Amino acid sequence: MKATFGLTLLALALALAGCGNNKEAEETPAAASTEPVKIKVASLIPPMTDILDIVKPILKEEGVDMEVVVLSDNVQPNEALANKEVDANFFQHVPYMEQFNASKDAKLVAVQPVYDAIYGGYSKRYKSIDELPEGATLVMANDPSNIGRSLQMFADAGLITLKDGVGIQATQADITANTKNFKFEEVDLLMLARMLDDADLVAMTPAYASPLGLTPKKDALITEGEDSAFTITLVAREDNKDSEAIQKLAKAISGPEVKKFLEDNYADIALPAF
Repeated sequence: MKATFGLTLLALALALAGCGNNKEAEETPAAASTEPVKIKVASLIPPMTDILDIVKPILKEEGVDMEVVVLSDNVQPNEALANKEVDANFFQHVPYMEQFNASKDAKLVAVQPVYDAIYGGYSKRYKSIDELPEGATLVMANDPSNIGRSLQMFADAGLITLKDGVGIQATQADITANTKNFKFEEVDLLMLARMLDDADLVAMTPAYASPLGLTPKKDALITEGEDSAFTITLVAREDNKDSEAIQKLAKAISGPEVKKFLEDNYADIALPAF
């Protein structure tokens, strides 16, 4: 009897232990599911970083913990994204992304357009383009997409003439007429603001003009047309663009909070694109 009773207790203990393990196994995934999904998003300067700061607490409520990674130049965000060091970036327009894809054989994709930055040409020396002297120096960013963008803006303003049909793919080799013998200087994107002291006209987005107290409507000698293809866009990779976290980010970054922020703080330089 004692042996039988002991065996019964042992069997019962093993059964209870098994139930406990099963219960623990059942609860562990549920507990894990409450942990926020962590993502990293690379950016550069305001208002991009400002917008991500607005979005961060919204995502937190949606179960996404976003870390904003502020980098120091306009090459690193795409390199980091392509190398899977970050999950998305927010600093560029689609033509710039496409140029990176072509040069690096990368698979970055546009996820959500956010705002149109009014591109303009600024000068500390002159009040109108008619004042630009013979041989004046015109500065633009040195990446292919912004070279073409700048040259097209110069052409639209009558400063130069370009080959028919080149559009935003233009290079200096496509200039067919330059009656005032303007000189063109191509510099790193982050050097544009500094060049304003030395050059006669500098082409740049509001992100670089605004810290200098300049706005396109008030200060630019020339501006880009409203049909620009250069909307600042949230970018991810082909392999993660449809993930739940990236889609939640896309929804938040095109939400009413961001729209109101742009309208209240950047109405003169950035127009919501959603």
